[in-house]
Amino acid sequence: MTDVQEKLITVIKRNGKKVDFDESKIALAIGKAFDNVNIEDEEGNKPYNEKDIGKVLDGVLKKIEKDYPEKIKIEQIQDLIEETLKKKGYTDVYEAFSSYRERRAASRETFFDDKRMHKFQKSLENLGMKSALENDSKRENANVDGDTAMGTMLQFGSTVSKEFAKSYLMKKKFADAHENGDIHIHDLDFLPMGTTTCMQLDLDKIFKNGFSTGHGHLREPNDIMSYSALAAIVVQSNQNDQHGGQSIPAFDHYLAPGVLKTFRKQFKQTIFDLLDYSEFGKFINTTILEREIGKIDSIDIDISDYERFYKDSNEVKRLFEMAYDKALAKTDKITYQAMEAFVHNLNTMHSRAGAQVPFSSINFGTCTSSEGRMVVKNYLLAVEAGLGHGETPIFPISIFKVKEGINYNKEDRNYDLFKLACRVSAKRLFPNFSFIDSPFNLQYYKPDDYRTEVGYMGCRTRVMANHVDPSKAITPGRGNLSFTSINLPRLGIKHGIINNDKTDLDGFYEELGNLMDLVKDQLLERFDIQCNKKVYNFPFLLGQGVWMDSERLKPNDKLRRVLKHGTLSIGFIGLAECLKALIGKHHGESAEAQKLGLEIIGFMRKKCDEYSDKYNLNFTCLATPAEGLSGRFTNIDKVIYGKLKGITDRPYYTNSFHVPVYYNISIANKIKLEAPYHALTNAGHISYIELDGDPTENLDAFERVVRIMKEQGIGYGAINHPVDRDPVCGYVGIIKDVCPRCGRKEGEAVDFETIKQWNCSC
Repeated sequence: MTDVQEKLITVIKRNGKKVDFDESKIALAIGKAFDNVNIEDEEGNKPYNEKDIGKVLDGVLKKIEKDYPEKIKIEQIQDLIEETLKKKGYTDVYEAFSSYRERRAASRETFFDDKRMHKFQKSLENLGMKSALENDSKRENANVDGDTAMGTMLQFGSTVSKEFAKSYLMKKKFADAHENGDIHIHDLDFLPMGTTTCMQLDLDKIFKNGFSTGHGHLREPNDIMSYSALAAIVVQSNQNDQHGGQSIPAFDHYLAPGVLKTFRKQFKQTIFDLLDYSEFGKFINTTILEREIGKIDSIDIDISDYERFYKDSNEVKRLFEMAYDKALAKTDKITYQAMEAFVHNLNTMHSRAGAQVPFSSINFGTCTSSEGRMVVKNYLLAVEAGLGHGETPIFPISIFKVKEGINYNKEDRNYDLFKLACRVSAKRLFPNFSFIDSPFNLQYYKPDDYRTEVGYMGCRTRVMANHVDPSKAITPGRGNLSFTSINLPRLGIKHGIINNDKTDLDGFYEELGNLMDLVKDQLLERFDIQCNKKVYNFPFLLGQGVWMDSERLKPNDKLRRVLKHGTLSIGFIGLAECLKALIGKHHGESAEAQKLGLEIIGFMRKKCDEYSDKYNLNFTCLATPAEGLSGRFTNIDKVIYGKLKGITDRPYYTNSFHVPVYYNISIANKIKLEAPYHALTNAGHISYIELDGDPTENLDAFERVVRIMKEQGIGYGAINHPVDRDPVCGYVGIIKDVCPRCGRKEGEAVDFETIKQWNCSC
């Protein structure tokens, strides 16, 4: 016990309550301040230790003993901690402690100031009383149904968590910028938990030795049914450790071994069954035959390899041929059932207290093995067939990877799968298409290494380059850490001809640069929160080694050494409205606007690259997926600036760099204008093409659209078209004159009894 403790000094708390002095609490506060900046380097060394904490504690106690012999206020103790940290040269620790005090003060204001408390209560009231159509916050994530009981429960928790994050965990300037609509901090409600956004799941790594979901260990799968079931479980399990989506970057490559294992089982069972019924079976050494079947490395076997078993017997040879044909057919059928189950699972299984279907994506199309081809063929056929009532499945969002030499040209091995993908997409909206040959994707591609093939999240997110470790510029095992978006239309309004005598581009770029610096600092602050979490906070993502290099971590290690492989992304929305405000035309209307648009996004990309160099992290530029954000920005700006034609006169700002959907433009021109932005937005991008009518009636035209995307350098594209829903049976898909499910003809009356019959749950 120190001299200070022996004097029984009284401490006065903020509420006026008096308590006995306890130096251990001061030591704890100082220790936490050091913990916030005590980040390990690559060798696992930390800049500070217990001696540093002891020096500061000793300095504070001596000051208390000298200047406060009888009583001291909590605020005075904190002032002394700051003063001592500065005096002893711990500048970074001082700044962290000072920032923490500021946030705590802001938090007390939030929850005890009448005006702010009223605003907080109002936001909770809106969740309970308004639908997702009326409330942007209920649409923050597209796959959360904010109108359900559990969805609403999550939104209540989300609202409280956001206030906590703004008040306790971030600098006031970041919270203010978010509140006033300069920026949007995505998934702000998950900031306190330190979760990362999304993940490209390396199933090879996860399946290799099996994995645990926390409720038991699952061994390595041994047939295609198990492969597909465990793939769905991995998606569901990892969703609970992240706030974003889950993607499988090489679905066909990962599941191909499951097809081979299934074929071996089927071939062994079939040939043994046939031999049992044959008089020649007793002459076959089944032990050796079983061993040979276990060595099969392709479903494309040559029966002549088994000549020693049938020798000169045509009858036994015929049995082997029959067994092969039957085994192949059975394997194909089982693979279809596995893919059908996979699609159904990902559209029905829930995560996060049952309120959310995991936002899942799969990438495929480049595996040229017969096993991988069988996976893709049957997956596409399962999607084409639809769900139980013939509905179009939303998840997983499937993405066909287009690559010359593999599936793009008629002579390519997987060209038939490309044609099938076009047919299924024309009916079911999916798959979308990604393009490995786009220069910004092709530069990382290495033949025969599918890890270097670009993989996209369904929403558009892309993780490829690795500034931290260029030798690990691959897709699997990585994801986005967090992203924040900038309100470009507001900058356009402030500096453009819509609100001034002339356009002030210098002022525009200066403010855009300042906003990017602000977002960069905010992302770094959030990154520090993420890095200070432990392995046990993410039992599947890190505990099962899903994230790159995380298998090397010890349970109490902090996470910077592995999270550095992820991306910190600065996004944007409403380039079209920004250009309209700046010069009076958007990039679909004017070559001048297109040139300026590319300069603006080029400016943003250049700044992101500079941040990557300066901080040795993966800062990237994102063409933001809008969801509820685009409406939120518009509503705020409409209040400030009024209804401005072509800018704030619609409910939403245009998605990222897209040419506005209301603007009449040819498909080829839209693709040509948007393609250059894909090269600049290395965090992710997508271009949508809208088709009228039924594209299944003209598959050649559908394929031509995909080819235009590829030839123009699009990275990731989707083709939308009308999808019908029958009001009687609920069938979702393309309906011509007659519903393919219930047979109802167009124009026929709909009666309640018929609806009840088709929708009966018994």
